[in-house]
Amino acid sequence: MSTLTLKAPAKLNISLRVLGKRADGFHEIDTLMVKLPGLCDRLEFTAADSFTFQCSDPNLPADSDNLVVKAVRDYESASGIPCRFSISLTKSIPHGAGLGGGSSDAASTLLGLDQLHDGKLGTDRLMEIAASLGSDIPFFLTPGAARCTGRGELIKPVPSPAALRILLLKPWFVVPTPEAYAHWSTSTELPGICYKEQEVQGLPLVNDLERPVFAKHRFLAELKQWLLDRNETAAALLCGSGSTMFAVLHDDADPEALAKCARHELDPGLWHWHGITG
Repeated sequence: MSTLTLKAPAKLNISLRVLGKRADGFHEIDTLMVKLPGLCDRLEFTAADSFTFQCSDPNLPADSDNLVVKAVRDYESASGIPCRFSISLTKSIPHGAGLGGGSSDAASTLLGLDQLHDGKLGTDRLMEIAASLGSDIPFFLTPGAARCTGRGELIKPVPSPAALRILLLKPWFVVPTPEAYAHWSTSTELPGICYKEQEVQGLPLVNDLERPVFAKHRFLAELKQWLLDRNETAAALLCGSGSTMFAVLHDDADPEALAKCARHELDPGLWHWHGITG
């Protein structure tokens, strides 16, 4: 096979509990994650004399700082096979949004390379490489929903929960994941903001990173409260470490109209996407 195209889906943390800081500097977490099959980046592998990489987003690095390039180098090291493919990444998932775009791209890179090399490494070895690259990456090697523990790299596949109609809203800024975790233990709740666990179709929705993220980015707290006050919304929660908020919509809600209203009342530059969880 000389060419291969793969989709790299976004993820959604339905629940995210931070249990404490570990001796290795990471945080112990317990999170339920699902994929968003309608929101995907696209990776295209084309046979070439040597490895090259290009990305559609000029704001992202295209060198060794990009997770796709790191995944390629780690695959080469583990397999002993040079990557003779040109890899083109077309971005649809916003950067720094808490939606796992970079992690998904890295996982799809590993999957693609192993498919192109007839399963040279196999799932278990790919999981090891993925865990060394980043905490979220092993999740994207699995096909469905999963409960992830440890620092996020311990994956237990679970039956997919009921599909949810969701709307994503993201302002212009990003929230670096290390920043959110660094202030988790010292941050306090903002008055008038709902942090309590919500429930939709028997699913608990909660995110322990809302406290540190909202403390620094008040707009996200106000966006959550705005969504919770809307009749169209059954629940609202921060996506991972941010900076996206997601709203679970009632069946009769019009997501485009709600997004338009949010831009009118809160921020004319809000990015949005709506669809169904996988």
